[in-house]
Amino acid sequence: MQHIYLDHNASTPIDPAVAAAMIPFLADGFGNPSSGHWAAAPAKAALEKTRGQIAALLGCAMDEVVFTSGGSEANNLALKGVYFARRDVGDHIITTRVEHPAITAPCQFLERLGARITYLPVDGFGRIDPDDLIQAITPRTVLVSIMHANNEVGTIQPIEEWARIAREHGILFHSNAAQSVGKIARDVNGLGVDLLSIAGHKLYAPKGVGVLFVRRGVRLEPLLHGAGHESGRRAGTESALLAAGLGKACELAHDLSSMDRVRALRDYLWHELQERFGNRIALNGHPGHRLPNTLNVSFIGRVGAEILERLDGVAASTGSACHSGRVELSLVLEAMGVAPEVGMGAIRFSLGRGTTREEIASVGERLSAIL
Repeated sequence: MQHIYLDHNASTPIDPAVAAAMIPFLADGFGNPSSGHWAAAPAKAALEKTRGQIAALLGCAMDEVVFTSGGSEANNLALKGVYFARRDVGDHIITTRVEHPAITAPCQFLERLGARITYLPVDGFGRIDPDDLIQAITPRTVLVSIMHANNEVGTIQPIEEWARIAREHGILFHSNAAQSVGKIARDVNGLGVDLLSIAGHKLYAPKGVGVLFVRRGVRLEPLLHGAGHESGRRAGTESALLAAGLGKACELAHDLSSMDRVRALRDYLWHELQERFGNRIALNGHPGHRLPNTLNVSFIGRVGAEILERLDGVAASTGSACHSGRVELSLVLEAMGVAPEVGMGAIRFSLGRGTTREEIASVGERLSAIL
C-alpha cells in the first residue's frame, strides 16, 4: 500500500537542503555562542546568519528576531510577555474563537491570574467582523492576537485591517503565522504586526525551533529567566544546529512559486471529490481566502475519524473526535456554526511541496472504494 502524506499543516518533512545545512553542526560548531573563544565563533556565526535569513524573509531587522523552541513558545512569549510587561497599562487581551490551542491555553492561564480575555466570534468562513473587534476594545486592552491563517480550514484573516484597527487605538498586535509563512506573503511591515510567531516544523525545518518577531520598542517580560540570551528576551543557550536548519528553510521560503503547483493540486482534489460525491460533501472554510495547500471537506452524514481509519496509507487529519460513541466537533468548526451532521464528517487534507498528481488521484479512488 502506497503511503500518501497529506498532513503538512500538522508537520512538514525536513527539506533535503535544510538537512544538509544542519549536518556540519552535528560534528562541529558545538561551542556556546555566548562564549568569547574560538569554539564559540562557528555557533555564533551560524546564529547571526540565520537571524539574517529570517529577517530577510519577514522584512524586519535582525535584532527583532528572537529564537524560541517552536511556535507554541513564541505564542506564549507574545501573550504572557506583553501581559506581564504592561500590567500598569491594562489587563485585557482580545483574540478569537478559532485560534490554535497555543493561543487559547495561555489565554486561559492568564485568566486565572486576573486577565480579561475577549474571544471574538467568527462567521461561517472563520473570519471575524471588524465591528466586533472595535467594540471589544477598552481602555484596558493591551494586546490583540489573531492568527494569520487557520490551521484547520485554511481561512486567511485580513491581518492588515485588524492590525490597523489595533494601531489606531494604541494597542499591540500579535499574529500566529505558523501556517502562513512559506505559503503566502508575510512581510511584517506590510501586515502591520508588532509580534509574529513562526514554527520551524511547519516550514520544512526541524521540530524544536521557532521565532518570535518583536518589533523594536515592544517590551516583553521573558518566560524563561536566566543568563539573558536573545537580548534579555529569552534565556537559554541557542542551538546552532536547529538555527542553521531554520535559516535554510526561511531562505527557501522566499520562493513561493511552488505554491502555485500545490494550489492547482488542491483544486484538482476538490474537483475530484465533487465529481465523485456531489452534494454529499461540503467545503469548510473560505472558498477563496484560504491557504493554497489546505482543503477541509465534510463527508455529510459520515464520521471523519472512521473514514480516515479505513483510508489505509493516507495521512490526514479530522475535524471531529469520537468519545464513547459520541462525536464531538472541533472548536473551530463549532465556532464557525457548522452543523453537527456536517462537521462530524470533516477531514483536512493539507498538501506539500512533494505532493504529486498521482497521489491526489489515488486518494480520490480510495475514498470512492470505501464510501
